[in-house]
Amino acid sequence: MAENLPSPGEQVVIAKPALQSVFKALDSAGYTLIAPVLRNEAIIYDEVSSVDELPIGWTAETGPGHYRLEQRGDESFFGFPAGPSTWKGYLYPSRLKLFSVSKNGGGYQTVPNQDVSPSYAFIGVRACELAAIAIQDRVFIEGPFQDPHYEARREKAFILAVNCTEPGETCFCASMGAGPRCTQAFDLALTELRDAFVIEIGSPLGARMLLDVEWSFAGALELGRADQKITDAENQMGRTLDTSDLPGLLYDNLEHPRWDDVAERCLSCTNCTLVCPTCFCSDMKDISDLTGANTERVRVWDSCFNPDFSYVHGGHLRPNIRARYRQWLTHKLASWIDQFGTSGCVGCGRCITWCPVGIDLTEEIAAIRDEA
Repeated sequence: MAENLPSPGEQVVIAKPALQSVFKALDSAGYTLIAPVLRNEAIIYDEVSSVDELPIGWTAETGPGHYRLEQRGDESFFGFPAGPSTWKGYLYPSRLKLFSVSKNGGGYQTVPNQDVSPSYAFIGVRACELAAIAIQDRVFIEGPFQDPHYEARREKAFILAVNCTEPGETCFCASMGAGPRCTQAFDLALTELRDAFVIEIGSPLGARMLLDVEWSFAGALELGRADQKITDAENQMGRTLDTSDLPGLLYDNLEHPRWDDVAERCLSCTNCTLVCPTCFCSDMKDISDLTGANTERVRVWDSCFNPDFSYVHGGHLRPNIRARYRQWLTHKLASWIDQFGTSGCVGCGRCITWCPVGIDLTEEIAAIRDEA
């Protein structure tokens, strides 16, 4: 271990068992560690305390409407594609109390949610997921209106990212410019080799987590191997998406017959929006106790695929699946750019994998482009 800590931008090498020392340092710093784990026949994100809880030696076979765990036959720590979980669930919870109202004598007392935001250390964040977090930052922090709950969680988050070396069959992050190399907003970024991790330092805070870790500066051999693995992953994407003039393509084809075709297959089940790392539609619920003396206002996730989401006085703005699917895809790939200056899609492929009928947005875009 060198006498001084590495600086942001420098890359070091640690042995794989030393990752546990990083976990210990994060725990000592007061972080709750969230990492990939095996649960219910899938790889999801959950609280951990040890590297032994990672899905070591496991991967997943993905396809349209298909996800199956498989053993790899090696001891890879992060050798799997994205599963159904997203970090959105921790930064933008699916259910959040905003305030409560209680009877107080002859009047009412309103109490805002004063819960202390948790300090999370996200372990294993892929490049596409970093891009998704950056998109939600634009929506909730950088726009004209800020979400204080999201901002508080985001400011406390430590990100230990992982350069993706195992893209899934439904991945297309390279097409979206979102991966597989981690390039933004991380504290540490790992690239997994057979017996070691190459770690890029992203922040002084990240460097401090290596204080009690045996490390050495990465040499040309380790850097070359790490770069090659990322390059191989970029060339092994299971999907591609032609993003040239996507807003214009979709705006000019709002009455394309392909919308009828996809509507016949879509179940409007909301799976695609629930597993998407950037979708942020929500609803407000007022929940009272049996006495009517206490009420909570709660924000919950919603979806543009829900019929009631577009209901206004007088009827539904999007009364059928055709209109709702068109709204979702056009917002994701076109009007999102108008609103936030970026696409709402990062190419993680989750919407394809977890669609029960295997609808593939890359296929739908290609069909509209070809027939247009």
